[in-house]
Amino acid sequence: MSDSPLRPSSLISTVYGAFVRGSGGWISVADLITLMSELGVESQAVRSAISRLKKKGVLEPERRGATGYRLSPAVHPVFDAGDRRIFASLEPADLDDGWAMAVFSVPESERSHRYQLRTRLTWLGFGNIAPGVWLAPGRLLEDARDMLVRLGLSEYVHLFAAADYAAFSDLPEAVSSWWDFPAIQAQYATFTGAYAPVAAKLALQDGIDAAEAFRHYVPMLTEWRRLPYLDPGLPAELLPADWNAVGARQVFQQLHEVLAGPGLRHVQDVTGTAAGGQP
Repeated sequence: MSDSPLRPSSLISTVYGAFVRGSGGWISVADLITLMSELGVESQAVRSAISRLKKKGVLEPERRGATGYRLSPAVHPVFDAGDRRIFASLEPADLDDGWAMAVFSVPESERSHRYQLRTRLTWLGFGNIAPGVWLAPGRLLEDARDMLVRLGLSEYVHLFAAADYAAFSDLPEAVSSWWDFPAIQAQYATFTGAYAPVAAKLALQDGIDAAEAFRHYVPMLTEWRRLPYLDPGLPAELLPADWNAVGARQVFQQLHEVLAGPGLRHVQDVTGTAAGGQP
């Protein structure tokens, strides 16, 4: 894991996204507290995190014979987009796919929107090439469009689909100044250092207990799900020769394949649900 403990709200978001969403989208507070206790999170911290997620519009209270919370319908598209980024977009983009360019201008009186745009574009994987000009692989265009509309920021931004880079700098050198490669690689190295030993250990085991799978999978996925956003997935020919994302992705894929299924079974055992079913 990272040096700092994972936030309970992040772990809860992972539990909902990875398990609860496919099992009806609702879980009782009691069952969630049981699951989170297995991750070392105390009940009061769970309740506080639920309150924060409710205020953010992520969770909505709903009673189904017991007090519980379901995912807000408004965040389902966000989780769906996350699935595409986390599980589908694991390979570098193709240089022939072109670029997505975002150009924005925000009045000084609305500079909070400028900060939000910078933050969100960075989170999507855009690099800053000049003031108000941001670039990303072309496959991120639709995600950027959806995000800007969802957050009410589209009126400030022009989105372009660009075919290629024409001139006047060496593109790999320019790209290395638009994205913070050392910071991205440091994040991948931290993940690999924490979870490659887990993957190696599990590879020697004959099966895994469902509860143990859950305890490994939720922190691992919580750590990982930030990385595909920090990494724009640039074409391989533009990346440093020692780019360490490939090894980190292999560790993630191995652990996902081994842990996700048993982890889901454990959640279903605790909650008394089946995929797509109701408690």
